[in-house]
This record gives sequence, structure tokens and C-alpha cells, in this order.
Amino acid sequence: MGKLDEKVAVITAGTSGMALATAKLFVEEGAYVFITGRDKNRLDRAVREIGRNVAGVQGDASVLTDLDRLYDVVKGEKRRIDILFASAGDSELEPIGSVTEAGFDRIFNLNVRGTLFTVQKALPIFNDGGAIILNGSIAGQKGIPGFGAYSASKAAVRSFARTWLVELKDRNIRVNVLSPGTIDTPILDRFSPEVKESFRKAIPRGQMGRPEEIATAALFLASGDSSFVNGIELFVDGGTAQI
Repeated sequence: MGKLDEKVAVITAGTSGMALATAKLFVEEGAYVFITGRDKNRLDRAVREIGRNVAGVQGDASVLTDLDRLYDVVKGEKRRIDILFASAGDSELEPIGSVTEAGFDRIFNLNVRGTLFTVQKALPIFNDGGAIILNGSIAGQKGIPGFGAYSASKAAVRSFARTWLVELKDRNIRVNVLSPGTIDTPILDRFSPEVKESFRKAIPRGQMGRPEEIATAALFLASGDSSFVNGIELFVDGGTAQI
């Protein structure tokens, strides 16, 4: 018996890193998983890597028509959603003097607007008693030079959870935020070795997290193990946000 037997899950941006590791674990625990990704080749590769009980739907979480198409596919194939991991997001290293309008809009369109409409458009086919997980970040709680717009976007995601758990309480839908620290994923390749080393040094345990460590936390929030957990921000960061 798996912890997610017979459940239907949707994971946005599930083609690599933390979200891909989560999709794999959800399938191992009995779920059928829909993943999304903007790049068709990467999406197809992720589906092959997961291997079973998975479907890939190409799309961008910041594009509302792509979200409509995603949920049309889910409704047509499974008719419902039990678990949603709104994982799509991005970051930008831009000190305040370098922030551009285009850069700001890109971050907020994906991290904030995309998260809102990913959840909103799922609700008509969302099972009462289901679980929504929002992808946060320790940056929403800490002052990290160069990440002002990104940090603000993740603080907004944290705020969404507080509001939505109240709005959805009559449907017994739980909404929690999973906030990773620095995780060793390909997205870090955009940063210089010096910046990555500064990230590592800020972690009390002295090493970055692994995608699988995020996946096990997501499984907890998605499963009945967390049935009395609602509205929290779960930091999975080696202690970085606590100091």
C-alpha cells in the first residue's frame, strides 16, 4: 500500500530537479501524476524517466490558456485532482539598482500570477479533502542581497496560503507552502561558482539539499500523514531560515 494510492496529482514544471523527484516519489507511492513543462523534449524525457502512471502536458504556468489546456487534459483522462503541487517558479539575481521592468514582470508573472491561476483553474475539478502545495522559498523570509523581486514574489505565495485555506475550508482542502533552501539542482548553473559557494556556506549543515529531500517533504504534505497540517510554511533548508 502506498501513501497516495488511487490519487491523481498535478505537478507544474515537473521536468527536472525538485519537482521531477517529487513526481517520481508520488508515482512510487501509488499516484497517477500529470507533469508540465515548457520544453517538449525535456517533458518527454521526464515522462520516460518516471516510466509509468504519468502524463506530460506541455505548457507555461504563466500562460492562462496553457493552464486551461492542462486541466482539460486532466479532466478528460482522470476527471479529478486530489493533489496539486504548484511548483513552477524562477529566480533572478538583480540588485535593486539593476532591476528592470521586464525582469520584474517575468518573476511576478510566473511566481505570483502563475501560482494564483494554477490553483484557481484547478478548483472546479479538485476533490474535496485534497491537498494543495505551493512552492515557496526561504527567500520569502530572509533578506538576501540581489533577490528583492524574487523574495517578494515568494512572500506573496506565502500570503496566498493563509487566505486560501480559509476560503477553501468548507471543502476541506488543505493549502501548505513548501519552502526549500538551496537545493543542488540544474537551476543553480546560472550562478557563478562564487555565488553558489556563498549559498552553501549559509547552510548550517554545510551542504546543499538534494531534490529527494524536497520530494519526501512534499509527500508528507500531500498524504494523510499531514491531515491536521494546514496553512504552514514548511522550511526544508538545513536550518538556513532559522538563523
